[in-house]
Amino acid sequence: MLVRDAMSTVVLTVGPAHTLRQAAALMSARRVGAAIVHDPDAGGIGILTERDILNSVGLGQNPDTEPIHAHTTNDVVFATPTWTLEEAARAMAHGGFRHLIVLDGGEPAGIVSVRDIIRCWAPARAPQPA
Repeated sequence: MLVRDAMSTVVLTVGPAHTLRQAAALMSARRVGAAIVHDPDAGGIGILTERDILNSVGLGQNPDTEPIHAHTTNDVVFATPTWTLEEAARAMAHGGFRHLIVLDGGEPAGIVSVRDIIRCWAPARAPQPA
């Protein structure tokens, strides 16, 4: 099975000047754990994850004033739609992260998460008898 079969193609994209609170609200509303950060001034495409927001709040930083760019990962490992799920899982395990931005022709095509991969690999749960 390939990354294109598992990835989410509707992705949340935010700008670097948004606050962490704005990003958290958007992520919560979309029920996603990561957002693509488009920042042409910092080299292009980065990622902000729920863990980045959690770490900031844990440090006592104010999510209403803390800008996304201060918490964006810009050293991103990208996948392609033709990677196998094994390749994606290996990259995540090696890098210690749970999301990969999927690029197709240099442009974001989606995000694949550990949860997406598990959903593809795990058999559907059968209904329990009453």
